[in-house]
Amino acid sequence: MADAATLLTFASGATAAAGSLVAWLAYQGYRRNDSRAMRFLAVGVACIAVVPFPITYGIGPLLALSDAATLLGVLLANVAGLLAVLYSLEGT
Repeated sequence: MADAATLLTFASGATAAAGSLVAWLAYQGYRRNDSRAMRFLAVGVACIAVVPFPITYGIGPLLALSDAATLLGVLLANVAGLLAVLYSLEGT
């Protein structure tokens, strides 16, 4: 049985991969229909599902960030993503 850290890394990678696919599909919708809402949806999904992975497993260790600084980066990416999704639903 794998330890919790390995399972967490795998689950985070799977989330980032699935989020990348969803963001790419939204981006294709933006390109196909020239839809500003789809562009913001793509950015929002990427910020929520994709950006936390490189912050947690790339930038954090590379810059020797504390756990609190890494978590702050992830939370800021999530807030930016949720605002982009909200704008995509309400702002157009």
